[in-house]
Amino acid sequence: MSNSEIISTLTELQEYTRIIEEAQAAADALKDKIKAHMGEDELLIAGPYKVTWKTVTTSRIDGKALAKDHPEIAAEYTKPSTTRRFLVA
Repeated sequence: MSNSEIISTLTELQEYTRIIEEAQAAADALKDKIKAHMGEDELLIAGPYKVTWKTVTTSRIDGKALAKDHPEIAAEYTKPSTTRRFLVA
């Protein structure tokens, strides 16, 4: 790809990213409107739509607290992870 093609591609990517962010914000606003209508209800049936909004509880290990209180155990069960991060600035 030539430099001008890369710039054009990055410009197009930036525009699509903006469109996605705007669409996500609009979808989030609609979800918030539905949640406000539901209040504390966990189920909403509206025509062909069934909406559930339930509380989910999960348990996770607090890695920072484990490393602080038991650094040897944390080190034994910690494994490195390598990824490539793609950023456009």
